[in-house]
Amino acid sequence: MFMIYQKSSPLTIENIVNSKINNVDFKNLKFGHVFTDYMFECDYTEGSWVNPTIKPFGNLSISPASKVFHYGQAVFEGMKAYKDDFGKIWLFRPEENFKRINKSSKRLAIPEFPKELFFEALEKMLVLDKDWIKPGIGNSLYIRPFVIATQAEVSASPSSEYKFLILFSPAQAYYAGDVKVVIAEHYSRSADGGVGAAKAAGNYAAQFYPTNLAKEKGFHQIIWTDSKEHKFLEEAGTMNVFFRINDTLITAPVSDRILDGVTRNSLIALAKRDGIKVEERKITVDELKEASNNNTLKEIFGAGTAAVISPVIDFSHKNKVYHLPKIKESYATIFKSELLNIQHNNAEDSFGWRYPVK
Repeated sequence: MFMIYQKSSPLTIENIVNSKINNVDFKNLKFGHVFTDYMFECDYTEGSWVNPTIKPFGNLSISPASKVFHYGQAVFEGMKAYKDDFGKIWLFRPEENFKRINKSSKRLAIPEFPKELFFEALEKMLVLDKDWIKPGIGNSLYIRPFVIATQAEVSASPSSEYKFLILFSPAQAYYAGDVKVVIAEHYSRSADGGVGAAKAAGNYAAQFYPTNLAKEKGFHQIIWTDSKEHKFLEEAGTMNVFFRINDTLITAPVSDRILDGVTRNSLIALAKRDGIKVEERKITVDELKEASNNNTLKEIFGAGTAAVISPVIDFSHKNKVYHLPKIKESYATIFKSELLNIQHNNAEDSFGWRYPVK
């Protein structure tokens, strides 16, 4: 679908009366629990995106017959904004997130959103909510753009009406401490020809039940395997996953089953810059277990916007637990430090990833 935006519907701003910020304990934030003063809302109707509005954060009023509830037409993105020590606000590779939400939308037959309006709304909202962005490594503002189908009709067909929204949530670390994972033997995250490469809401809903089963056994997340044989390693929970065997970094290649992660691509670029060998290839469960048994498996870590980097200390397969060695100068530690310093404007950005908010 073409991205249509009626210039006769300029972006409007409805100002808050009182800020909620003084009621927030920024030292004890639960991820995704607290939201800022403002939100963005824009409607798609009669073939165009209209009435873009930045308004006080609040509830929506939509019909219970809205197609999002019945057929799952919903996609989202995850981004972050950072504030440096001089009070300047930065985004990290936002164009990649913009491209991906439209790619996800296209896969679910949702109209794409205009780039000009996306960045105009995002930047103006960041300025309005600038006090919610705290400086310092580990602090950030999580950004959640998303689209939902709102046409009130329960026929099994794409909606003709949608809402595009953006929410902000102040954030600290997503996972506290190290992570224990179990390798999937039965359940699958996605399949060939499916929507695994899209950030579709239903992808995450389908993970909850098997993840709960893993948590009952003392694990935090699942390393997903292919849906045919459960032979190849793919993603870890809500993250892309990396394996370090000897001094080579291995990660599964992007496909229609695996999300093309912004953090994933950034870590690959950092590794290559640092002279670390990177292989984007299929890796089997058996290869991983063999590497663990012969002590060549040095690290496993997940990578994603919310989590940044989460080291894995144990993995389990067929009821056997494999332990990872403790490494002082781990790749996970090095990459996380390098990435956070770029994001917070504490290091040179030779890749041109930082995006200044004006």
